[in-house]
Amino acid sequence: MGMDENKRRRNMVLYVLAAFAVYVVLNTFVFPQLKTGTQVEKVSYSDFTTALQDKRVDSLKYTYDSQSEAKYLLKGNKDTVYTTSVPINDTEIWKLIRESGANTSVDIPNESSNMWLYYLLTIFGPILLFMGIGWWLNRRMKKAMGDDGPSMNFGGGFNMGGGLGKSGARIVASKDVGVTFKDVAGQEEAKESLKEVVDFLENPKRYEAIGAKLPRGALLVGPPGTGKTLMAKAVAGEAGVPFFSISGSEFVEMFVGRGAAKVRDLFKQANEKAPCIVFIDEVDTIGKRRDGGGFSGNDEREQTLNQLLTEMDGFDNHKGIVVLAATNRPDSLDPALTRPGRFDRRIPVELPDMRGRQAILELHAKEVKTQPPLDLTVIARSTPGASGADLANIINEGALRAVRMGRTRATQEDFEESVEVVIAGQQRKSTVLSDHEKRVVAYHEIGHALVAASQTHSAPVTKITIVPRTNGALGYTMQVEQDEKFLTTRQEALDKLAVYCGGRAAEELIFNEMTTGAANDIEQATRLARNMVTRFGMSDEFGMMALGTVQNAYLNQDTSLTCAPGTAERVDADVKQMIAAAHARALQVLRENKFKLHELAHYLYKKETITGEEFMTLLKRENPLMKQD
Repeated sequence: MGMDENKRRRNMVLYVLAAFAVYVVLNTFVFPQLKTGTQVEKVSYSDFTTALQDKRVDSLKYTYDSQSEAKYLLKGNKDTVYTTSVPINDTEIWKLIRESGANTSVDIPNESSNMWLYYLLTIFGPILLFMGIGWWLNRRMKKAMGDDGPSMNFGGGFNMGGGLGKSGARIVASKDVGVTFKDVAGQEEAKESLKEVVDFLENPKRYEAIGAKLPRGALLVGPPGTGKTLMAKAVAGEAGVPFFSISGSEFVEMFVGRGAAKVRDLFKQANEKAPCIVFIDEVDTIGKRRDGGGFSGNDEREQTLNQLLTEMDGFDNHKGIVVLAATNRPDSLDPALTRPGRFDRRIPVELPDMRGRQAILELHAKEVKTQPPLDLTVIARSTPGASGADLANIINEGALRAVRMGRTRATQEDFEESVEVVIAGQQRKSTVLSDHEKRVVAYHEIGHALVAASQTHSAPVTKITIVPRTNGALGYTMQVEQDEKFLTTRQEALDKLAVYCGGRAAEELIFNEMTTGAANDIEQATRLARNMVTRFGMSDEFGMMALGTVQNAYLNQDTSLTCAPGTAERVDADVKQMIAAAHARALQVLRENKFKLHELAHYLYKKETITGEEFMTLLKRENPLMKQD
């Protein structure tokens, strides 16, 4: 729409310039004015006759009426025009003019018609020209807007009316989509669901023969960065049909009714290009659940949604228009939009599992020059919960690191380091910890690791570091599961709580003091304990009773309590007791392994970063004297 407006503005300027040029041309040629840069000099009649006698006159124009006048140019001087009045009774002048050999033209004006023509062309001409241009523009605008264009026309509406009813959808021709299912990795189930839509667009006869109808629309739901938009493009690329792409927010306009007009225009265009795919990104912008709230029933978003509902139910679908929509807030959508007959299919595009992550990493690694041997399984295993966009970023960060190090190929080490960059941020070289603080952080991290290693259900420790990071962490302990887990037992959850408490417990045990460094651990431990009580039914007091509901399952997973205020207090008490028990367990483990805690913390303090293997070797070594390095 922005481009159309710019084009219209440019055209308008061109029309004005054209009108001005016509005006200048008329003035110059129909009524020749003296050229700019020439001088006009009034001279006496005797000077004129003398010049004629001396044959110095090059050319002259003689106006013959009640006030005869002669304008002439002298030979060799074309820059000055001389003008003089000629007495009417002087007949000798003709003889002089003939003898001088000057180039002569005689003008006998018809005064009345001349004045009328002059006024008509110089005053009324431009006015008529502008009126004509205005009328023509108006007609063009109406034609461009169609019958459903706005009735308002802001004084010709040069700039405002023109684009208001247009949808502004970006149309990608079938050959230009350039994305197919082979460009989408790690989403096999979603691909399967969409392959049917592709097949229908390619061979509608097979389905019509059995009496099956084409799904009207498919709703792609999932967390951010999982490839919902990419999926929609791949469907269009695979089916070889045009792809209309528009964001939900583009329908929301300043004027009520504009969004509805855009929806109409979008489906009108889609009908002309059918079979095709219409993709509405972030559909929750216009598809929000309708309720009694708001200032009035004449709400712009509500009208847009109503129009979308009508269009999706109303169009003749033998032509093959599939509407795909993407959202990460499906719970907020209006039920009328998600009913069968509109968005018949709900296709979850979830976070990839380990195999999916490996496939995504391999897909992106193809575009980067890498140095074998490369084992992307390690990276896939160490990034649970990462979306496709995160994994693409990890590969890119690895390539950037290789360039920073002055290499022409990215190595395994680059990608492993980039996992840490994405999870914890870049190393922060400007933060220099004091000697005492560095020791506190070392004990804190070994506290976590020791508690984790002492439990049978915990994920093995793979890395411990006390190098500060840009996200604010002064150090961290990395644990990676050997295999992907989809269920967590109560015991595993309690073990995880104890690991979270390990850092603070080590600080208390060794320094008999608390620091602010455990803030993130406390936050995570509290969230886990609260979920155990309210959602997972893992508390003795409440048993299998759901005390909260999850909102925005694909975004921040906020849990809101759905219980009486008195129960909420008891929930808090239960959470507190659960964390206290985990803390006591962590302290107990560290007291029993106090010697190893000192030894490992000292080693980490010196090395700053140690691997899981180094940690386990030191932990299991019987020799109490630490190996000198």
